[in-house]
Amino acid sequence: MSISKDSYQFDIVVIGSGPGGFAAASRALDFGLDVALIEKKHLGGTGIINGVLTSKTMYELSMDYSVAARIDRGYRASGLVVDYGKVRNTVLEAAREKQYQMRSQIETFTNKPDLGNLSLITGHARFMNESTVEVKDKDRTLIVKGNYFIIATGSRPRKYPDLKTDGKRIITSDDILSLSKFPERMLIIGSGIIGCEFATIFSNFKQTQVHLLDRANRVLPYEDDDLSRFVARNLENNGVKIHHTARMRCIREYPRHLEVVLDYDAGHSKVIEVDVALIAIGREPNTNDLGLEAIGVEPDKRGYLPTTETGKITSSKGFSNIYAVGDISGHANLYSVAEFEGRLAVEDIMGKICYKPDYSNMSTLMFFKPEVAAVGANEKTLQKEGIGYRAVYYSNHLVNRAIAMRNTNGFVKILISNDKKQRILGMRAAGPQASSFIVAVAHLINQGNSVSEVLKIFYPHPSISEGIQESMRALVSKSIYKPVAFPENITVSQWNPGDPPTQIMD
Repeated sequence: MSISKDSYQFDIVVIGSGPGGFAAASRALDFGLDVALIEKKHLGGTGIINGVLTSKTMYELSMDYSVAARIDRGYRASGLVVDYGKVRNTVLEAAREKQYQMRSQIETFTNKPDLGNLSLITGHARFMNESTVEVKDKDRTLIVKGNYFIIATGSRPRKYPDLKTDGKRIITSDDILSLSKFPERMLIIGSGIIGCEFATIFSNFKQTQVHLLDRANRVLPYEDDDLSRFVARNLENNGVKIHHTARMRCIREYPRHLEVVLDYDAGHSKVIEVDVALIAIGREPNTNDLGLEAIGVEPDKRGYLPTTETGKITSSKGFSNIYAVGDISGHANLYSVAEFEGRLAVEDIMGKICYKPDYSNMSTLMFFKPEVAAVGANEKTLQKEGIGYRAVYYSNHLVNRAIAMRNTNGFVKILISNDKKQRILGMRAAGPQASSFIVAVAHLINQGNSVSEVLKIFYPHPSISEGIQESMRALVSKSIYKPVAFPENITVSQWNPGDPPTQIMD
């Protein structure tokens, strides 16, 4: 690193230390580069604070509490209590643990030119031109120059039109850890993954009456109806009150409560009283005040930055040294995608690309009760694209490991091509350990494996993954337990272009 009075020069400048930015900076070290990592707020970004790690830590704690509160397994925990302040401290402890791991690596590579050099700079970065950013932090201003730039500024909670948040009673996911206690009553506005996850968390602790506002007639609107119904049913069984086909007209604030007016598509209205309203209607990219006009970049209508396949920004001024990765690229708001894109950008800069991204088969985890995992296509996507398929639904009620765990609430659903190749196209799974075996199916999809090839594998017994084996067998009429004997637990169907849309599970 060469330093003048107020100017620094680097090989690569990374703006944002979230999963995409930190992965990019770490990959750059593999090439022995001189790297600057600029972070405005918290090291680790939303991947650590007010995002993935903190929300999933809270989820795990809520699931532990939920299991401890069960009384149907031959034992009972007495005197079970929960304190929100202590839960919050545990969540923050997890975040600090990961941040110190990141700091340890940064310190290891600070002023170590023989290893590659990594410098952490705090402040808000703004482009002055294609080779320079201005970094402001309180009363200090630095000029940082780079041969290449990687923008990894992530995303933030999307605002609800005409509704102001105060961080106390009308909040977003950024404010969850600012709560001082469990709300007695909470309204969650938005029934996508984020809304359903927080509905699961707060209903698990049994300290909060949770209302979930579902503008469409089903939660998780991008998934198939069967999965949406499954998730909704489990939320309701967990105590969540779902308001289907309703929109929020207004929130009236009173000293001791919030009064919410809901308008339903059927024409009637309802007034409910809550203590906290959580806005969870998605996220939007952080592209504000980055000086994008100086580099000839204009976000698209959704706010994402236009990029090539390898993350290089499309600039009207012809610059080819600036990349965008993660949530601002518009591919998917997933931690794994951000990491992949951050690494890919550095590899493209160095001309050392290992493999290009395939966004069609991304694995996704949904932290509900029970957990849900997804990879590849669903029925809705295949029908839209006109691709014929066969589908199987296999309930965990027939899986020995799930029976032994006394936890049979779940299933495996697999889609294969309806042709001679019988390629695996997608899977949805719910129940214990669903997150553990979804990656194996992702590999099968990426490799273009067929059902016949998969059935050559010995699955361990007893394991939850045996549900996959039996699903595959059912697709070719070879399953041990037959659909005709268990019509509620095993269903096989098919769809071809020209057929009416169909769903196989209720």
